[in-house]
Amino acid sequence: MVVSLTNPREKFWGAILDLSTRGLGIRGIELNSFDDYVSMLRSGEACGPCEVFFPMHRVERIETDLSNGGIPSVAERFLTATGKPAFRLLGKVQSRSVNRQ
Repeated sequence: MVVSLTNPREKFWGAILDLSTRGLGIRGIELNSFDDYVSMLRSGEACGPCEVFFPMHRVERIETDLSNGGIPSVAERFLTATGKPAFRLLGKVQSRSVNRQ
């Protein structure tokens, strides 16, 4: 998933851990850091995704990470750059609660 946030404006890529009327929990990385993160992984540095919670008033949009024509998805870019599938980074995610109130 790609999550667009407001105040401050930022984008996160990752897997949803929790979604409720209160907010969104996600395990992933900020897209502005993607290239740096990939470089760290390639050089063998120990690094992992962060788990963060964003209150719903900050969540502008949640998009499925899909390729679009010739533009690869973030997961495809990650696989090409690291040789590892995204689920290895994000781990097995089981939603703790999804509340659609």
